[in-house]
Amino acid sequence: MSEKYLDETWQNSMKVKFDYNNMLQQFFSNGEGITLDDIKKIEPQIKNAIYQMKIKREEGKMDWRDLPYNQENIVKDIEEYVLKVKDNFEAFVVFGIGGSALGPLSVQQAINHPFYNELSRQQRNNFPKFYVVDNIDPEKLVYLFDTIDITKTLFNVISKSGSTSETMSQFMIIKEMLEKKLGKDIAKNHIVCTTDKENGNLIKIAKEENYKTFIIPDGVGGRFSELTPVGLLPAAFTGIDIKQMLKGASFMDKICENEDIFKNPAFMYAILNYIAYKKGKNICVLMPYADRLKFISDWYAQLWAESLGKKFDLDNKEIYVGMTPVKSLGVTDQHSQVQLYTEGPFDKVIVFMTVENYKETLEIPKIYQDIPSLGFLGGITQNKLIQTEQMATEYALLKSGKMNMTITLPEVNEFTLGEILYLFEVSTGFAGELLHIDAFNQPGVEEGKNATYAMFGRPGYENKKQELDSRPKKDEKFII
Repeated sequence: MSEKYLDETWQNSMKVKFDYNNMLQQFFSNGEGITLDDIKKIEPQIKNAIYQMKIKREEGKMDWRDLPYNQENIVKDIEEYVLKVKDNFEAFVVFGIGGSALGPLSVQQAINHPFYNELSRQQRNNFPKFYVVDNIDPEKLVYLFDTIDITKTLFNVISKSGSTSETMSQFMIIKEMLEKKLGKDIAKNHIVCTTDKENGNLIKIAKEENYKTFIIPDGVGGRFSELTPVGLLPAAFTGIDIKQMLKGASFMDKICENEDIFKNPAFMYAILNYIAYKKGKNICVLMPYADRLKFISDWYAQLWAESLGKKFDLDNKEIYVGMTPVKSLGVTDQHSQVQLYTEGPFDKVIVFMTVENYKETLEIPKIYQDIPSLGFLGGITQNKLIQTEQMATEYALLKSGKMNMTITLPEVNEFTLGEILYLFEVSTGFAGELLHIDAFNQPGVEEGKNATYAMFGRPGYENKKQELDSRPKKDEKFII
């Protein structure tokens, strides 16, 4: 792999740009937008958020921020393992949910060929096909087994707690299938685990069964785990340069250490969303104009929603906060959602993600010159068309008085992807500080998990089962 990403000049040429002009009131005629005075008014909160981010990192309460720097041995282990075993398998399957699935899927889709699995083995540089099973829909799992030869597949089971019902149920199914077909001694080579180093069921099982295991660092939750073996191992198994991803993240980290908010894109992104939220904009739409970045919206939606949607603040006061993330794709959703964004309620912030240089260029032929509505397209490129449509949509929103901002990648590669992932993670943490909440827990998710355990009679959840049994019964007359 090329190591041009180590060159400082090249790194600077790959710097992601953040344009927030269209968030500012001076660009609107209807009184919408944010003023510099609005930012100044929350200066005490901003200063406290900066302090909290700094002190929590120093105290080891934001271990995900050190991931770009402390994984040299982990990366070496991953690369050696991939090199050793990849030729033995036709497919690599991720069993995970939440960040354990969304992260690997978004990275693979961003970097590799969009029809990666349809390419020949040679075209994939001898790397295996890639699948992510992120749900427990029985049909999908059965149909996956119809598609792949499990005896030629490596299954990556990802669960930090080792008690994730969805992931562990998948593991239990494939473990039995593999052992029936291959025998226990061979089957163990078809399972690789990513989990906690000492706590939970999965690490205990992995040790007992002698499965190859990669460790998720302490203090790193699922939605912040893409730059750990959770994301690095699947990426490496599809030929993605994980060292370059980490270098991109460290590059952005240096930028995000700047305490001048006007030079720190992560801080400013959080500040603008926070002020907009206080002004009634409780929906944040992420709209990339590149198919490669489509699943970044899915990953971002979990990061933003699970981190910032909270009932209680840090003082245990009920506040019910959160900005709802919406996934969108340009230009596809110009024909399905943008009508609402331009003429609907003033309750949204639209975040465009654009690309300066696409990996391919496709020119539209100069035909139908006698048809004005088609002829004007002749001679321009699809590249120019998609970029122009983004600018046109941006203008339409501005004209309608709707706040929007744009994040631009010079190109989509491992380095810029590392930048983007890290920028959003820091911004999420900073937004949590502004909202005075814990951005790193998920009690609402735990409630649903506990209810599931209780309904299945898991030991230790008897009180929750009683609570569920006493809930109001549904009235049949309201079921049509």
